[in-house]
Amino acid sequence: MLPILFRLTFESLGSQLLLYAVALGVVGYIAWNGWRGAQGPVTEQGTRAPAPRPEQVQRAAFYGVGGAVLAYFGLLYALPASAFPGGKGEGIPVHTYGVLLATGFFCAVTVAARLARQEWRKVEWVDGKGFVDTEGPRRREQVLDLGFWVLVGGLVGSRVLFILVNWKDYAKDLSSVFSLGGGLVFYGGLIGAAIAAYAFARVNGMEFLRLADLAIPTVSLGQALGRLGCFSAGCCWGGPAGSHTHLAVRFPGSGVVKDVFGHLTGTGSTAYSSQAMDGRYVIEATGEILQQAAPGAVRISEWVSHHGTTLPVYPTQLFESLGQVILFASLLFLRRYRRFHGEIFSLWLMGYAVLRSTVELFRGDTERGTLHGLLSDAAPSLAHWVPLEAWYNISTSQFISLCMFSFGATLLYQRTRRLGGEASLGPTPSPA
Repeated sequence: MLPILFRLTFESLGSQLLLYAVALGVVGYIAWNGWRGAQGPVTEQGTRAPAPRPEQVQRAAFYGVGGAVLAYFGLLYALPASAFPGGKGEGIPVHTYGVLLATGFFCAVTVAARLARQEWRKVEWVDGKGFVDTEGPRRREQVLDLGFWVLVGGLVGSRVLFILVNWKDYAKDLSSVFSLGGGLVFYGGLIGAAIAAYAFARVNGMEFLRLADLAIPTVSLGQALGRLGCFSAGCCWGGPAGSHTHLAVRFPGSGVVKDVFGHLTGTGSTAYSSQAMDGRYVIEATGEILQQAAPGAVRISEWVSHHGTTLPVYPTQLFESLGQVILFASLLFLRRYRRFHGEIFSLWLMGYAVLRSTVELFRGDTERGTLHGLLSDAAPSLAHWVPLEAWYNISTSQFISLCMFSFGATLLYQRTRRLGGEASLGPTPSPA
């Protein structure tokens, strides 16, 4: 568990100039990628003509503006006020969570782009070049472009759902909605990314279900690495496991956490921060949580403050990471035998819903939102009917999982039934 790998600071003039140079280089690289990604019209021979200069300039400017906005916020956060107006001087902490999340996203987009090239492979004879794949490379570039919009949609969606789940806290100060602090929710990111992908597919003439079949397994690949990031940061933690299990882990507090160089970071795990304020009671041997004091029980906040770590809890992040790897490998294998577009997408919706709902049974972070919490905010008079520790007090993610499983099952049923109807009227369609 290593929340922060190391922290880059920019106190000297040389380091500040270097950071400015890096920021300028990143903006230039992003703009250049926009320039070279511009594509011209398809010729009669099936190849693409060079992109018109106005199209290249427009695309480069669009990408460059986006890169400049990111660079501005990065400099604002990292540099002191003496080097950048309004600078916070926080430096650049390299969080393990961010590194693993970025790595997961990069791997997912790379694999999806490769699958897209195979999916739309179209070999044709082109005079002077012989047999050339005229469609695959173009679709590969489109999926790489899609990665940017999915990233934006995912970040917006995950942030919006986090705010909705924790609206009671944000309602006290609406300006905090726009703060850089706070958390993200995977299901919100998934919904936001799906909306962005659907819009992108419509604009670019791609069948959404066909695109979803090749892209959705890579979501599990990215999430497998992302959950390892959650484990390093101590978020999305499990409930108390009790001293009887060997699967339990303890997340450290700020006085214990060190970086890769052995320096104290002063940043504790999210799990520790939460349990340090938890006024409930727990029986340490069994992990049973009680709302009131009882023989053999100790207050959670007092226990963690004394030990400097959390109670022994289930490593739910590792549970889900392993499940996502299995889901990714299974669906990648099943793509060879799919019968229609949307089949892999449906299976993923159902498979992940089961995985997430199962993992949620071991979760211990009440901040993620539960039915009890929703009723407490919307209808306080009904909240007592769903006690916090009741088995039927399902989490927000479990509720979304139920909806997602139902949608996936319905889509699979409808597409299978349609395939059966088509098969009875003619020859069996070849695999997509």
